[in-house]
Amino acid sequence: MGQVQESIAQYADEIRAEGVEGDKLMRLSDTSAKRLRESGAIRMLQPKKYGGLEVHPREFAETVMSVAAMDGATGWINGIVGVHPWEMAFSSEQLQEDIWGQDNDTWVASPYAPMGVAKPVDGGYILNGRWQFSSGTDHCQWVVLGALTGDENGRPLMPPVQLHVYLPREDYTIVEDSWDVIGLRGTGSKDVIVKDAFIPTHRTISATAVMDGSAQRESGRTETLYKMPFSCMFPLGITSAVIGIAEGALACHIEAQKTRVAITGTKIKDDPYVLYAIGEAAAEIAASRAAILETVDRFWDMTEKGTEIDFEARAIGRRTQTAAAWRAVRAVDEIFARSGGNAAHYKHPMQRFFRDAHVGIAHAIHVPGSIFHSSALAQLGGEPQGIHRAMI
Repeated sequence: MGQVQESIAQYADEIRAEGVEGDKLMRLSDTSAKRLRESGAIRMLQPKKYGGLEVHPREFAETVMSVAAMDGATGWINGIVGVHPWEMAFSSEQLQEDIWGQDNDTWVASPYAPMGVAKPVDGGYILNGRWQFSSGTDHCQWVVLGALTGDENGRPLMPPVQLHVYLPREDYTIVEDSWDVIGLRGTGSKDVIVKDAFIPTHRTISATAVMDGSAQRESGRTETLYKMPFSCMFPLGITSAVIGIAEGALACHIEAQKTRVAITGTKIKDDPYVLYAIGEAAAEIAASRAAILETVDRFWDMTEKGTEIDFEARAIGRRTQTAAAWRAVRAVDEIFARSGGNAAHYKHPMQRFFRDAHVGIAHAIHVPGSIFHSSALAQLGGEPQGIHRAMI
């Protein structure tokens, strides 16, 4: 168990209880955010120069799983906000100084989806747009947003040219009433609006360069961590959170079934059909965990040795990651269906794990169609194009 995982484990009961509060607030509670901050959970992938820990991504993933098993929303923030320092490590040195120079614990929200347009001007860009799903944004002081590069009139260039742009809190507005959902309520994944904000060039980075690895190579970073593929690192925190939520659901289910007696009078411990379902679900969740961690370990070893991780390998890695999330959530469905009617009560934590798991699987990083297509086509010797290369 890593140091962050150990640090936060002592607050497990508190974080579970705060998850109920976060559900009501529709954002992470101040107490849960404080525990993440104090433990260093958001600094796990941050450069040591700025107080980061530079841990192996496996340790990052295992920590996210552990936290998500306590409370899905807290684990989700750990996974999403916690991955942003990884990209910042190979962004401009001036950007890193702008954000971390005064406070190493400055958090950065997102999303990367290009929901706005950056119009070129002298020294940078003028940004306008509205972005959904800025997870944890209430506790962040900066945001990184995806944007389409525009022409001099603010119309997106064609074919699209995407940027990641960084803005301080005073340059965007959080839409307070924009997050009212059935699951992961505590993530506070609200909309943000940007109107005519100036973004200096040093606070931008080419999205394509990040995704194809050229930004990492050109930054001069020598650490293995910062040479890992984007398509492995970016989904890691998100999928790890979903698997952790499934592990939390399983633990919650097992605890409740120990003393449960069905309406027929049969003790659950004496029902062979439920026992089989529990065993099968546990095996599926464990397989999901093992699959995603094996990919991270293997990609780390290849990166450390200087072995190229080609498109086919990356596509298979994304297939493994996506399938792991779906497998884990299907297992949650199986155990929830056998948890009895009381599990549907809001006072029972099982229903929140169920809701959180299903909203987690809806993230764009878990859409399987094009990923499965691309991995199979690449293995057959084909050349995936367009959408079938996205996020790989």
